[in-house]
Amino acid sequence: MKDDLGRKIEELEKKKKTLIHGTLTYKTIKGKKQPYLQWTENGVTKSRYVKLEEREQVLELVEERKHLTDEIGRLRAYYEGIKDILAEQPFLANQVSIGFQDYAYIRENHLFYVDKTDFLSEWWEEGSQVTLITRPRRFGKTLTLHMTECFFSLLYKDRSDLFENTKIWRQQTYRNLQGTLPVVLVSFADVKSSDYHDAKGQICECILEAFEQHSYLSDSSVLDADDKEDFRRTRRKLADHDTSVCKSAMKKLCRWLSLHAGKNVIVLIDEYDTPITEGYMNGYLEQMTELMRNIFHSTLKTNRYLYRAILTGISRIARESLFSDLNHLLVVSATSTTYAKSFGFTEAEVFGALKCQNSEEQEKVREWYDGFTFGGIKDIYNPWSITNYLHSRQLMPYWANSGGYGLISRLLLQGDNTLKEDFAVLQQGGCIRKSFEEAITFEELDQDKNAIWSLLFASGYLCADRVKLEGMTNAELSITNKETRSMFDRMIQNWFLPAASAYQGFCKALLNGDLELMNELLKSITMEMMSFFDAGRRPGEQEPERFFHGLVLGLIADLRDVYMIRSNRESGFGRYDIMMIPRDHAQDAILIEFKVRNEKKEKSLVETMQNALAQIEEKQYETELIQAGVAPERIRKYGFAFAGKEVLIGR
Repeated sequence: MKDDLGRKIEELEKKKKTLIHGTLTYKTIKGKKQPYLQWTENGVTKSRYVKLEEREQVLELVEERKHLTDEIGRLRAYYEGIKDILAEQPFLANQVSIGFQDYAYIRENHLFYVDKTDFLSEWWEEGSQVTLITRPRRFGKTLTLHMTECFFSLLYKDRSDLFENTKIWRQQTYRNLQGTLPVVLVSFADVKSSDYHDAKGQICECILEAFEQHSYLSDSSVLDADDKEDFRRTRRKLADHDTSVCKSAMKKLCRWLSLHAGKNVIVLIDEYDTPITEGYMNGYLEQMTELMRNIFHSTLKTNRYLYRAILTGISRIARESLFSDLNHLLVVSATSTTYAKSFGFTEAEVFGALKCQNSEEQEKVREWYDGFTFGGIKDIYNPWSITNYLHSRQLMPYWANSGGYGLISRLLLQGDNTLKEDFAVLQQGGCIRKSFEEAITFEELDQDKNAIWSLLFASGYLCADRVKLEGMTNAELSITNKETRSMFDRMIQNWFLPAASAYQGFCKALLNGDLELMNELLKSITMEMMSFFDAGRRPGEQEPERFFHGLVLGLIADLRDVYMIRSNRESGFGRYDIMMIPRDHAQDAILIEFKVRNEKKEKSLVETMQNALAQIEEKQYETELIQAGVAPERIRKYGFAFAGKEVLIGR
């Protein structure tokens, strides 16, 4: 047994051998029961009397030995049931700990790990000089780069223990590569600021960490005095947040490492897109894009000391924005077949982990966390939720809760009514076919109505099926899984927080058919929320329409469990605005028609409301409900009339 579970059994066996050997029995001597140790040696049963002064200690040791024997038996039976799984993935039975992204620490401490080291051989053989890999957050990108550093870096020379019994180590030809090349690892994960000046300082700090890791260069016997002084000077300037050195710092570090080691350098850049996203969110996109473009140009384009490089991030930022002159860049996105199984857990890996960790919740775990697709490989699970579930044994939205959704929320709020209608379809478990560019151009994010689909797909919130790659990506999009749907529900519910009490009361009044209370509460909600829904940048849409479509999404998020809610679908001779079909047939069905007052044709809001109700009758919107078996008397019909922030509901 070479895996960690096997080692544990061997350790317990060794400990057992150090304890008193034998079984405690009692013999009656002169009418009294006396304790004896009994054992078998070479087929002969032997025993010895346990003296009074040693009885307490012997009893404790015998009890400990019995406990160890039981534990070894349990582990052997357990091992027998999972040995085939451990032959492929030797670390699935190890202790599950949360949050560690340092490969060396995970292996040194024998923690739970899904072996993805075959990425190393696949990347080595693929051969591209610069590779950009995009995956959603918490999908193992950082751990993969740490693993790559541990395998190739001279700083980890002679650390074969970190790869013992892994997939890469089973390939004899790769063992000679371990610890043989200089490696620079830089992460921009900590660039989080609303101010460009502060963000530049954070970038200096990120690059400085790489300099500190290679601080030995200041005493290198290979570098000349000028190079060593330049190294120290650059370190000082980075520490002082002098961004004048940012552009060339990584290129210089590659040069010094190459001279010191006699080999060109592997550069690993994690979360390359975080500074750009922060720039977009906080109003300094143009400045940040220019800075990062210069850093990447210097490090990856004009750097003759570069051997190979990997960049990882969430978004595939358009080449013309950031990599305009980087012609040798291989982009591996969610639709690429390359490295399709290297990030995220396959279903076989997840079910193997569940069995090794004594969980039988395969179907529930699949419902909550399955659904990601990379390069045509379906049933990929996000590692963050799986490891958290294995640790706590509770089905919770771990991944959805692990990051903010401010950008998504903003784009959805600002989007037109068609966008919100599409999103309503997704919320209710449907799918929509869209064409979109996988590469994101932040400068056009507010103008391109399809950009949000690219962002939602890249971020992992939507999965793609029946993908066609014909210039643009054309795919059927749907919400990835139950966990992701819960995130969207929470995001939409948060829209109504400023009027939370009134909104919740309105939902209850709608269910109860309390028309007077519905009017009172909806007036309160519109006064509080109308301007919030009109905060987008696209002029020309009426406030009530924005609010109404936001309200539809809110109703779906809150009432999905009791109603199937459909919007803007054909029924009878027209398209109704909202149809609410009860999941419990004892409840009423609800039809809602929404109208904005036309001041030229309607004298009052009452007339607008009456026209809305008349349209429900004229267009026979109840047809779909009646065909579904709902009795006409169980259909409630409401007309919602709006004029600015004024609202009136009639039945």
